[in-house]
Amino acid sequence: MTEISSMQMKFPGSPFRGRGGQAIILAGGLGTRLRDTIPDLPKSMAPVADRPFLFYVINHLRMQGIDQFIFSLGYRHEVITEYLETQFATLNYQCAIEEEPLDTGGAIKHACEETTRENILVTNGDTLFKFDINELESIHHENTADATLALKPMKNFDRYGMVEMNKDGLIIGFREKQFCENGMINAGTYLLNRKTFLAQDWPVKFSFEKEFLESKRFRLFGSVQDAYFIDIGIPEDYKKAQTELVKPLLDLSAVNKNWTLFIDRDGVINHEKADGYILNRDEFQFEDGVKEAFRLLSAQFGKIIIVSNQRGVGKGLMTETDLSSIHQYMQEQIEAAGGRIDKIYYCASTDDKDPERKPNPGMALRAKTDIPSIDLSRSIIVGNKLSDMLFGRNAGIYTVFAATTIPQVPFPHPDIDLRFGSLPDFAKALKPSQNFTPPAAL
Repeated sequence: MTEISSMQMKFPGSPFRGRGGQAIILAGGLGTRLRDTIPDLPKSMAPVADRPFLFYVINHLRMQGIDQFIFSLGYRHEVITEYLETQFATLNYQCAIEEEPLDTGGAIKHACEETTRENILVTNGDTLFKFDINELESIHHENTADATLALKPMKNFDRYGMVEMNKDGLIIGFREKQFCENGMINAGTYLLNRKTFLAQDWPVKFSFEKEFLESKRFRLFGSVQDAYFIDIGIPEDYKKAQTELVKPLLDLSAVNKNWTLFIDRDGVINHEKADGYILNRDEFQFEDGVKEAFRLLSAQFGKIIIVSNQRGVGKGLMTETDLSSIHQYMQEQIEAAGGRIDKIYYCASTDDKDPERKPNPGMALRAKTDIPSIDLSRSIIVGNKLSDMLFGRNAGIYTVFAATTIPQVPFPHPDIDLRFGSLPDFAKALKPSQNFTPPAAL
């Protein structure tokens, strides 16, 4: 039987996630070395594949369970605030703006005064390290660390200093920049004990690296993670980001049982009620060919997951029992036609900033948490709204637009990888798995 999950709960797992994580993003850099490439922009706003680099930083953190952000801003801060206001309207964030440059330590101190958590994640807006926050947090709490650094193993480098640890993971030193054949670098991401940090008598302006990390006055531990890392601070790596972070054109012939399919519900699986909600089982009517399409899709994808905003529950227009009845009927009909649904997630919240409400990527994170085998880089979302497409972009999922209700949406579109008339049209376009005979109806 398909499991149905309300998305009003917070993320399960570690204490950091369970409370909803907070992060400080340092995004006040001048971008001096990129001035010829991106004139008059903060480094974090350097365009990568038609989006500011900051977009990728924010969304990696969101997929780690971070749902509250403090942006530490300085140079050209209005560029970033305008971007956040227009492109991340559903993000829960605030900005700490420097009246004058405070260096890294002063910027972190200023932003920490706006936080409420005992431990706060700090990262740079011009670097992307795809770390695992569970690993970082586990080491942090096991060692009652004042700060835990995410460390990236690297070979043949001279651009970064090297971090030295003992066998217990305690950081014992930092080497200056010099050529190194093998070593660990500070990836610019820290889990910081806020109380310990703010208890110090810091000056207004100071270097976090020199005065805190290298002072040998604090318990610092390292979490070594060999994950993707890029720093766009120099033109060469900025150019690399253009190809490494952009998704190639989706090739449907690559889809197999290692892939996951996320599907929106209203307007894709069933007829959508104009200016209203499907409130009961009698109002639920399948789109033409959808039940048969699920048979094709079930043969092609390893997991099929429904992700649906259900504000009608949150508004009190229907009950969760009503919704459960609708989903039970939907599942029964699809199974009778030879298809399947592995899991159903819905968000009943009426708050657009709820991290689980699309276009926020919370339902994708919940699915990944519940089913660790899901690879979001091998996943597709089919939806009929641009909010579904942005959900996909925010979660790192390929996007397929079903033009069932708003065919006037332009294509090509930056948030849409492929466009089909309907879910059955998409199912027909997939390369059939071996030894599978499509139903006669298709």
